[in-house]
Amino acid sequence: MEQQRNELNYIQKYQARGYTSSFKCVENELVELETRTPYKPEDIIIKRTHRFEGMSNPSDMSILFVIETKDHKKGLVTASYGIDSDTALDTFFKSIPAANDHSNDAI
Repeated sequence: MEQQRNELNYIQKYQARGYTSSFKCVENELVELETRTPYKPEDIIIKRTHRFEGMSNPSDMSILFVIETKDHKKGLVTASYGIDSDTALDTFFKSIPAANDHSNDAI
């Protein structure tokens, strides 16, 4: 997992590469917000992850997941981690099969 300081720069970089879908975790599924298509953990491929710590408050921590779905939707999911983590989202991403985690591969 890469660690950087400026999350917005990464978001803009990936959006320029076509990672524009938005997702929300609902009842153990990741739902694409425009089409409302639900995805199970095995339907998600993690292309890259980046970890960020708050510049003014190191306890403000987040992870940017760069993902692609089985039907080729490409998007970004930002999740808090540490004491403020979203446990449903955390559980979902931990449920993604290891074979679907390509975060160390080049995009």
